[in-house]
Amino acid sequence: MTPVYAVVRKVSVSQGTFLTDRDVQEQTKIAVLGPQVVTDLFGEGANPVGQSIRINGQSFRVAGITVSKGGAGFQNQDDVVYIPLTTAMKVIFGSTSLTSISVEAKSATVMTQAQDEIGYLLLARHKLNLPSQADFSILSQNDILNTASSITGTFTALLSGIAAISLVVGGIGIMNIMLVTVTERTREIGLRKALGAKKKNIITQFLVESIILTFAGGVIGMLVGIIASAIISKVVSLPFSVSFGSVILAIGVSAAIGILFGWYPARKASNLQPIEALRYE
Repeated sequence: MTPVYAVVRKVSVSQGTFLTDRDVQEQTKIAVLGPQVVTDLFGEGANPVGQSIRINGQSFRVAGITVSKGGAGFQNQDDVVYIPLTTAMKVIFGSTSLTSISVEAKSATVMTQAQDEIGYLLLARHKLNLPSQADFSILSQNDILNTASSITGTFTALLSGIAAISLVVGGIGIMNIMLVTVTERTREIGLRKALGAKKKNIITQFLVESIILTFAGGVIGMLVGIIASAIISKVVSLPFSVSFGSVILAIGVSAAIGILFGWYPARKASNLQPIEALRYE
């Protein structure tokens, strides 16, 4: 890295100092650590400034610690080690060329112009005549955000489809269970109707039972999902939180599935004739 990298990527230092031009010119073996690296190597709350770490067998002195920025997608911006560009190229990787360059435009309004100017400059440096011959790619933050949004939308549609299929399959299962229940309790239904129970009483009884089944299943599924999410977030170092609105939505959907798929069995039970139901074997 070079000192200007901190400006382009908005990297701040909480302790110590960042890389300097002198470090780049003299290929100094110093490193600036992200907070997560500090925790992993030295423990929570440690101050490793002035101490040494080893990178690829080489000893580096810790010059500073960056301010926590958190994760970005599957990348944790706190789990990063910054070393001088020349040191990385010659001492660590043994390379004479760059694989990526970060550039900051003056404003969002000139972003497209900046991309074009950079593209034509690289074409000239690579001695290429046409943009179609480019052996490099240029990405802006907008491009990355659009790509991330597209991927997120695809995953959302996929998960929505899977959830819809799961709900239908679960609803059919609930309907079958309730139909079996109606069959097994035919005499009970006939007895209740003979004693004066109305259709709405029978419908209410079986709908409540259906809702209880789906509600219990929804609560169990919600708890499993929360536990699994907590474990995954812990493993990949991502923030974890439970939305109260999501919990209410899950409970509401579970109850709605119970009503939707429990209506037919409940209606069938309410339409049984008392005499025929009492004679049922």
